Amino acid sequence: MYEVIVVGGGHAGCEASLACSRKGHKTLLITGNIKNIADMPCNPSIGGSAKGIVVREIDALGGEMGRNADKSLLQIKMLNSTKGPAVRALRAQADKITYPKNMLNTLNNTPNLEIKEAIVEDLIVEDNKVKGIRLEDNTEIFSKTVILTTGTYLKADILVGDTRTRQGPHGEKPSNHLSDKLREYGFNIIRLKTGTPQRIEKSSIDFSKTKVELGDDKYWTFSFDNEIYYDKDKQIPCHLIYTTQKTHQIIRDNLNKSSMYGGLSDIKGVGPRYCPSIEDKVVRFADKERHQLFLEPESIYYDDIYIQGFSTSMPRDIQDSMVHSLPGLEHAKINKYAYAIEYDAIDSKQLKQSLETKIISNLYTAGQINGTSGYEEAACQGLMAGINASLKLEGKEPLILKRNEAYIGVLIDDLVTKGVIDPYRLLTSRAEYRLLLRHDNADTRLRKYGYEIGLVPKEKYDKFLNKMEEIDTLTQFLKNKKLTPKKEINEKFLNLGLPELNDSITLYNLIKRPEVKINQLTSFFNKEYSDEVMEQVEINIKYEGYIKKAIEEAQKMVDLDNKKIPEDIDYDKIHNLASEAKQKLKQIKPTSIGQALRISGVNPADISLIMVYIKKEYFYDSK
Repeated sequence: MYEVIVVGGGHAGCEASLACSRKGHKTLLITGNIKNIADMPCNPSIGGSAKGIVVREIDALGGEMGRNADKSLLQIKMLNSTKGPAVRALRAQADKITYPKNMLNTLNNTPNLEIKEAIVEDLIVEDNKVKGIRLEDNTEIFSKTVILTTGTYLKADILVGDTRTRQGPHGEKPSNHLSDKLREYGFNIIRLKTGTPQRIEKSSIDFSKTKVELGDDKYWTFSFDNEIYYDKDKQIPCHLIYTTQKTHQIIRDNLNKSSMYGGLSDIKGVGPRYCPSIEDKVVRFADKERHQLFLEPESIYYDDIYIQGFSTSMPRDIQDSMVHSLPGLEHAKINKYAYAIEYDAIDSKQLKQSLETKIISNLYTAGQINGTSGYEEAACQGLMAGINASLKLEGKEPLILKRNEAYIGVLIDDLVTKGVIDPYRLLTSRAEYRLLLRHDNADTRLRKYGYEIGLVPKEKYDKFLNKMEEIDTLTQFLKNKKLTPKKEINEKFLNLGLPELNDSITLYNLIKRPEVKINQLTSFFNKEYSDEVMEQVEINIKYEGYIKKAIEEAQKMVDLDNKKIPEDIDYDKIHNLASEAKQKLKQIKPTSIGQALRISGVNPADISLIMVYIKKEYFYDSK
């Protein structure tokens, strides 16, 4: 008997397994192919806009993705470094061989964790409570909780041109029956689609026709451990190219041969809106003369180059023409052709905010089975599912991150409250309080949670507390340290390229000026501070007014989220409630007024009626 069974060894499954086993629960990870654990079948990168902040959040909570990415990167850079702190995020090229190898090594050396290679075809369910899983050969394995992290393997079909092949991303056998069983248990099953571009032989590319994209000339880490595993001067470059008019004409002439545009008539899956195929780009953005593409290395152990932004489901002969129309790729050798993959997922509105399903208790789901896309979105869900499955085993309340606390909270709230139509991707625009959810302060927001649930060891938490103390000490020093317009001070300012002082001013107020950077003033400090301490202090000072306003706005949301809706509420008894609102409320069963207000189709008038009804029937203070 296990306490937790995790089904699927992708990024969600790895985080879920590690979270449960590190919390002392006997855990079994079941995967169809151990060689594909933590695999990166698509983009060879970790992080990106919003996603890089998620990786920092995973690390702050005690997850593994950030540490593993730091050990495995080929190149790293800070995106949007010249823009405001709310949109800055790390993105790294990860080695496709090293990343899975390091993760498997971590799994194999984690106590309380076993790994088994098998295909799961059914659940063992009694009285709407999961009791374990049933394998393809009818072997039954029992556990107290189950976490499904099946990725794109539920009835997976590979789509190329007019061909449909029932297989997973690497030609593996998919799970052909589990989604049918889930439907029988009462889950709504949806069909989604994603895709991947070609892999090109590096030696066949003429890089003289490309623009070199280098990593940053500064050391970065996803993990707050700040351990450096790479040489910043030996990062592997990426290269930028653009599609041509010839590329677009080839695509337009052959649209009927693409799986999505006529090649196959039985496609039901909806593709990702924010990561479209090149066919979609050419059709939807017909006015654009070109689209940018990045040539990205996959590993130091082989020479495949990934064409980021060029996913397609065209037949192979058309792909040849498309690739050869690109600058520098006129004679490119395609080592692996692009394809689309269609797969089953569940309706995420059937989940609680803990990621436990509403249909079957003690059953949790995470990753692409919930309708998301991306390694980072999967990993953070896996971590939260693992945390909450463990907390339930321990008889404790689940950890629910609010929208003002983490991008993870935004993602999960969107999933369970709004559901998905196409594969969900995190964007900074999805977060109302993104100035509060920054790259630099992920530990400030979440480290305490990681420590309290037992995933962040005491020595790391003590290091964090020391950092927080230094932030407070430096902030107070800057508030108290006053400069006067003396000759020697103004001379120093002129040497720093700063305007002379005319009046006395504190360092704190001086840093509020747009042209003044905190690292220009270190000669006035009473001690040395780390770059990350100074960065956070500077952001807190420069954006003080905006941050205060965001906190006040977020508090209004928190207050609404704290107004709980009784589990046994009968929406049919609420007079004048709009029919669409009533239908959505009965389906989603929001736990709070705040969540109800975020449901599409529920308007403020409906909320007022609900609050009046609750106050009347449950003696609930709705103020």
